[in-house]
Amino acid sequence: MRQLLIATHNAGKLAEFAALLAPLGFQAVSAAKLGLPEPAETAADFAGNARLKAQAAARAARIPALADDSGLCVAALDDGPGIFSAHYAGGDYAAAFARIIAACAAAEEWRAHFVCALCLAQPDGATRDFTGQAHGRIATAPMPGDGFGYDPIFIPAGHTRSYAQLGSALKDRISHRAAAFAQLAAALPSYSTQTSR
Repeated sequence: MRQLLIATHNAGKLAEFAALLAPLGFQAVSAAKLGLPEPAETAADFAGNARLKAQAAARAARIPALADDSGLCVAALDDGPGIFSAHYAGGDYAAAFARIIAACAAAEEWRAHFVCALCLAQPDGATRDFTGQAHGRIATAPMPGDGFGYDPIFIPAGHTRSYAQLGSALKDRISHRAAAFAQLAAALPSYSTQTSR
């Protein structure tokens, strides 16, 4: 299998990437395994942050790199926390869950959506961008399971269980990341994965 560098230090995210890439003939290798630093996410949107991470990893390792920036957008929070999802409530997910649920209850507005922006970067700086979304609602209380991040409080449209409770096989078919990967899959066959000379 061909290797593709995944610009993440998040084990849960790496596992999702690996499962989505395997059917395409790619083996995921994490930036953490290669000891690459994580660049500051200073862009104003998901796509910009994904591009920063992918380009930094591709330049450092001199192989193509794939990065994502993803987050939860809650209607009651004017689509926040958005790009600040990982650091919302100081990065304490239990506190973030409580704050989001309280905001939804106060506004009587439970709609939310996840966004995933993917960037595939070559060592020479060339990039391709892909974006997927998944719409749904916030749970009235956390519904834990096998997920990570905000999975316990997000119920995708058409379902009654949270992302965390759906199981990885189903989540990998319907998630925001899956939607972005569907676009990526169409582009990969024509996109070089050879180490830059």
